[in-house]
Amino acid sequence: MSTTDQEDPARGERIAKWLARAGVASRRDAEKIIAEGRVKLGGKLVTQPATFVQPDDIVTVDGRAVNEPERTRLFRFHKPPGLVTTHRDPEGRPTVFERLPEGLPRLISVGRLDLNSEGLLLLTNDGALSRRLELPSNAWVRRYRVRVFGDFDPRALEMLAKGVTIEGVRYAPIEAGVDSRKGDNAWLTISLQEGKNREIRRVLAWMGLEVSRLIRIAYGPFQLGTLERGMVDEVNPKVLREQLGLAAPGRKR
Repeated sequence: MSTTDQEDPARGERIAKWLARAGVASRRDAEKIIAEGRVKLGGKLVTQPATFVQPDDIVTVDGRAVNEPERTRLFRFHKPPGLVTTHRDPEGRPTVFERLPEGLPRLISVGRLDLNSEGLLLLTNDGALSRRLELPSNAWVRRYRVRVFGDFDPRALEMLAKGVTIEGVRYAPIEAGVDSRKGDNAWLTISLQEGKNREIRRVLAWMGLEVSRLIRIAYGPFQLGTLERGMVDEVNPKVLREQLGLAAPGRKR
């Protein structure tokens, strides 16, 4: 193995990236795992994330062998409300990953949906891809249907298009429109690119509206569509390559 700082494809793949592609963790978290002394390559402790992995090398994390990264896969999951988007919850609440069907590879989420939110959650076996899809620089639109309760002037939603600052936190422009309204109940469609933690709920609460349902219906080019609640559907590899520019199997990524 090599610990030089320069990437050299002939020497293999950097171990942090390799671990991310294997679905162990995001690339950044893989570097933390390495720094904690939890990773070995060929039985030797790895101390540098620039260490290279060759085909057939044996990599272990916490003493357990990590399988070779398989091809990058992406799944759409219709998250029901009442699940947390984490592998383990210290409060013992049910998690997304406990409710997935058997036979799937180890998956991590692309971003999160909070406990009471529902709808489209992207899952992947590639930690590096997860991190890439979360980056604000992608400028991918996340679109939601939101049911709210409260009295409001629909024209007030227009101010969100310029962005707002709430309690010192700046929220980027949000597009919001009314789909239907009956009394104090309304359905909105909301689109945003940034997606801070609980952003929609906080912005609407600032407007005096209570969110009773929040459903993500799109994340970039990927749509919830008719996927039933609790179901998982794999994105076609060809679509994945076209949308994300990934190499076809057998080629260099």
